[in-house]
Amino acid sequence: MQKILILGAGKSSKFLIEYLANSAKAKPRKITVADLSTELAEKQTKNLPQTTGIGFSVDEKNQREKLIKDADVVISMLPAFLHPLIAKDCLKLGKHFFSASYESDELRKLRNDIEEKGLLFLNECGLDPGIDHMSAMQIIDREKKRGNEIISFKSFTGGVLAPESEDNPWKYKFTWNPRNVVLAGQGVSRFIRNGKYKYIPYHMLFRRLEPIKFEAIGEFEGYPNRDSLSYREVYGLEHIPTILRGTLRRAGFCQSWDVFVQLGMTDDSFEMNLPEGFTKRMFVNSFLPYHPEKTVETKIMELLPWVNEEILSKIKWIGLLANDVLPKLKGSPASILQMILEEKWALKSEDKDMIVMQHQFEVKVGSNTKRITSSLICIGEDQERTAMAKTVGLPLALAVELFLDGKIKQRGLALPISPEIYNPLLSELKNQGIIFKETEELLD
Repeated sequence: MQKILILGAGKSSKFLIEYLANSAKAKPRKITVADLSTELAEKQTKNLPQTTGIGFSVDEKNQREKLIKDADVVISMLPAFLHPLIAKDCLKLGKHFFSASYESDELRKLRNDIEEKGLLFLNECGLDPGIDHMSAMQIIDREKKRGNEIISFKSFTGGVLAPESEDNPWKYKFTWNPRNVVLAGQGVSRFIRNGKYKYIPYHMLFRRLEPIKFEAIGEFEGYPNRDSLSYREVYGLEHIPTILRGTLRRAGFCQSWDVFVQLGMTDDSFEMNLPEGFTKRMFVNSFLPYHPEKTVETKIMELLPWVNEEILSKIKWIGLLANDVLPKLKGSPASILQMILEEKWALKSEDKDMIVMQHQFEVKVGSNTKRITSSLICIGEDQERTAMAKTVGLPLALAVELFLDGKIKQRGLALPISPEIYNPLLSELKNQGIIFKETEELLD
């Protein structure tokens, strides 16, 4: 009897749990889903074959180790900072470990021990990171095999709204963790373009945009992720003159979001303690220069000259210029802004989310250069069966399925960048409706 332990039953776990449960019908497998909320774990496993939901606290060491000891494979869908704790337990108890999160420095320190024990610790097997790696590597390996040279690689991914749900001026709502959205991009972004190293500090990030177009759904803009440089080695493109990975938003979003960045409203480094009756308008004004007569709107437009009436109307729509009392008076500016945005950017019951991803390659073919564009559009079904949950959970489920069926022989600390992993996963993802459309054109 093969035993799978899934830690975490949040939104991104739904397709993961369902796929593994349904595939277990014809196999001697047992699946345990453990979550801090027993109710949520039971809800996510209700009526699924050979699957049980239980309550679980990561802080209870004995319970945690007992659950891991009883499993063959452990899938961590917990917050990323908890993965090293679970991974160390898996190493100690000799269990294989899977996650959709980034491979951390803490996990890299375990590399030799993982290899010595003959275990597979597969990370970055979700959407981004995950599907982005697999779909890119399939093209990279194919072009290398043909003897072609890849001279430019750009890749962008976004979790946004389906077009039919874009019913506000921002064309955006929270389709994943609101805190991560508010804090997105903080730090320094680094990439290389035409052989020149480029660094973008946070306060300039939302001004350095790439226009991205999808044939069926229109215009987007991409801003660089924090670290693109390290992926040269990951993708076997150590000498490539241009590589950039980024995040997608609808065209016009970033310029408006930059108002909050420039004013300091996305700062999470200090705590405000505001008096009773403090309004949203006063909150914005607290980040603006003092003037006895000028309005908040005037001061914004004078301080940030690119702000026009369209951008100002987006800020007004959020309610930030209203005299309504703040929903929260104590906390960082980012946490207060997040609470305000959660009121306006909440998904309605009929809303659908959408995942968009696009890879752009420039490839030398003899004396010619061609451009390859590979695009993915995935639209969610409803509030529970979201595109985000599907694209994060299914790759992980498929990888575990292949591993338990003995079709993945690889061991050690790994990413899904080998043909042994990405070819069957991409093939099955296509069957599940996660399909890339590829086009080619000659540039000269």
